[in-house]
Amino acid sequence: MGLNFLEIISAFIVLFAVIDILGSIPIIIDLRNKGNKIKATQASVVSFAILIVFLFVGKALLGLFGVDISSFAIAGSFVLFLIAIEMILGVTIFRHDSPSGASLVPIAFPLIAGAGSFTTLLALRAEYATINIILALFLNIVVVYTVLKITNRIERLIGQGGIYVLKKFFGIILLAMAIKLFSNNVANIAG
Repeated sequence: MGLNFLEIISAFIVLFAVIDILGSIPIIIDLRNKGNKIKATQASVVSFAILIVFLFVGKALLGLFGVDISSFAIAGSFVLFLIAIEMILGVTIFRHDSPSGASLVPIAFPLIAGAGSFTTLLALRAEYATINIILALFLNIVVVYTVLKITNRIERLIGQGGIYVLKKFFGIILLAMAIKLFSNNVANIAG
């Protein structure tokens, strides 16, 4: 199978919903406000590279460690759960001590390239041509880069009150996504 515009659009929409960079804006702003430096180019390139590598060798890599995709997704759901708790309760659980600031951890991994996007890539690979998935992923990374670059403008536009409301709202959404990711994959393991 070659290039297929409908496959690219479908894969783009699915990946856009899973990566949810717009929903991550409050997390990005919070990380910046805590003094973490976020490099849009570095976060975008690293997350794209991680996702491309996982697209081709993810299933085999997990198999090498004796981990199935459902177990991996459950582990990822715990990370998302903790980030959501931080957003909702205003506490600090995750220590952002990466030497490169927050660009790699938690932005590139696990927010952009995390368990949800990994499992989605493997599911898309079963349905779509690899070239279409790669193009859809690239388009998503362009959106990610743009959002990371303009986050400060977004913050100025909606103000501190708007950021507070968005942070709580998307914290609940992220918590729900973590619970869904957990429950779906527990059912896969148990079932």
